[in-house]
Amino acid sequence: MAKNPKTNAVREAERLRIPVRVIEYEADESDLSAAHAAAGCGVPLERIYKTLVLRGDGRAKELLVAVIPGAMELDLKKLAALSGYDKVEMIRMKELFELTGYVRGGCSPLGMKKKLPTFLDESALRHERIAVSAGRRGLQMELDPRDLQKAAGATVGAISREAAKEEEKTW
Repeated sequence: MAKNPKTNAVREAERLRIPVRVIEYEADESDLSAAHAAAGCGVPLERIYKTLVLRGDGRAKELLVAVIPGAMELDLKKLAALSGYDKVEMIRMKELFELTGYVRGGCSPLGMKKKLPTFLDESALRHERIAVSAGRRGLQMELDPRDLQKAAGATVGAISREAAKEEEKTW
């Protein structure tokens, strides 16, 4: 494996002079979960954050990014309220690469094709360092969440909730 893999996310952090620790781990295409990333990186799950891309309900169907704890679920209503939309919805998975330059399991809040309005769950600021995808599967970057907030121009707020247990989910 490369000593210090260069992805758009890592390059963006370097360009902004944000100190990051790049962590490589064995990606598993059948398990792209935050729990797998945490175990592979040796980082506690509560410090692994996932990046989600959504579409707002405006006329232009504008895109936005949410960064939330890996063990939590996005609260769509809270994100809509914080972002000023009546409602938000996840983009279709097949659109992710075309819109961001990233694939599922490797989407970073930094270094996307176009800088998008970003919303960071307030829990991130309780940690000295968090880990987010570094722009490809099997690669995380650990950084100060305040640096991420500044680099992404992120709005901070309560946008996550406890994940529903499997048996509580309704299909």
